[in-house]
Amino acid sequence: MEKKLYQWQERCLERWRAAGGRGIVQAVTGSGKTFLALTAMSGLDEEQNGKLRVRIVVPTGTLMQQWNRALREYLSAARGREASCGSGAFYGRQEEIGLRGGGFQSAPGCKYMIYVINSARYELARQILEELRRGEAVLLIADECHRYTSGQNRLIFEFLPYIKEQEDRFFSMGLSATLPSGQERRFLESVLGQSIYSYGLKEAQAMRTICPYDVFHVGLSFDAGERMEYEELSERMNVLFARLLQACPALGKMGLKERFEQLGRMSGDRNRAVAQAASKYIGLSYKRKNLVCLAAARIQCVRDLVERLGDDDKIIVFGERIRQMEELYILLRERYPGRVGRCHSGLSRQANQNATERFRTGETRILLTCRAMDEGVDLPDASVGVILSGTGTRRQRVQRLGRIVRRKEGKAGAALYYMHIEESAEDVCFLPEGGENRIFELQYDAESGCFLSPDYDRAAEAYVNYCGLPGDKYYDLAK
Repeated sequence: MEKKLYQWQERCLERWRAAGGRGIVQAVTGSGKTFLALTAMSGLDEEQNGKLRVRIVVPTGTLMQQWNRALREYLSAARGREASCGSGAFYGRQEEIGLRGGGFQSAPGCKYMIYVINSARYELARQILEELRRGEAVLLIADECHRYTSGQNRLIFEFLPYIKEQEDRFFSMGLSATLPSGQERRFLESVLGQSIYSYGLKEAQAMRTICPYDVFHVGLSFDAGERMEYEELSERMNVLFARLLQACPALGKMGLKERFEQLGRMSGDRNRAVAQAASKYIGLSYKRKNLVCLAAARIQCVRDLVERLGDDDKIIVFGERIRQMEELYILLRERYPGRVGRCHSGLSRQANQNATERFRTGETRILLTCRAMDEGVDLPDASVGVILSGTGTRRQRVQRLGRIVRRKEGKAGAALYYMHIEESAEDVCFLPEGGENRIFELQYDAESGCFLSPDYDRAAEAYVNYCGLPGDKYYDLAK
């Protein structure tokens, strides 16, 4: 595991050290945040003569296992390096790694402790405070730190007001691919340190720390029944919104998130007519969104897309509805027996871990998931991502892209297919700010099962016309 730091990681560590070993790093998924944190940890431990206590907080049990694996590999490699050069001052002995949460209850006194946030809430702050008061140095690594701004999760930072005399022995590093803004960001910076480095998709592409990737926007269509229902729901929503604008003209100038927050407040209005209109509008909106998400063409499209991809491609399909993913699982399992797995909240923790591990080892090559893969899961073999259905949040988009752009030896590139219903208000663009990646526009015809490229057809027709070829030659070329 002779890994070297990328240039951005070296710069980031310099800033972190200059900030006294405190700070938050925002870096695109797949660019090496874990290795950055482990390198910072080892350097700091040497400065502390091997007496540093390391406390790592993660949002899920899957991430805990990933950190456990990465930490063990890092320590093993470090011990090997020191043994080869005759040094055993720090890594020469077996290091203890404890796990708390996800079914594990290691004694909290291990040098390295990895906590799932649900377990960390009620014990980590007390543990860190006791260690600092004993004269020990502590490094807190908060992975996916944007997840720790809620009232309950903030409890892990309760020790901070009581360590004025020990501040010089407390160090922290927050990690996230997409930091929040506003009050949530200000809170994170108050407990973990200022944001010291931001490393986005454009920079990662330019510096080749992620593999090249292409994005395919795949336009789908409703069937006749779905289209009729969508139009009916939209018409009813328009009528209600016109009424709501009379009661609150500012609604028309609000963004989507702010608008629905306001509608939620209006649903409790003392004016019964306004409250009912707001509640009905919200209900119809969710019904329409569900209709778009579950459109029949989505599953058909994935089936036909998988058939056209290479047999060696490892594919992750992202969805939002468990029922939809189960339907797709049955369909693909019949076509590819023993090669398809799924991972979602309707299954047990062990079943999800097994599915992830089988995909990691290559036993399966298609993994279907509902949000379980959105954060932190390291699957560098995956080269194709399919967004069966998804939300419009930038964080989710960046995280899902990160599942397939991790570099691995022999991996030439990656592709992401984003499906959208053309007759709906669904966002048609996956990552317009994604850097230098190529974007292709496709249309899926459910009746024939074909993928069409309007841009290619126009270019081919123009070429044929330029060459003065007969019309039938154009169709031969298009094939």
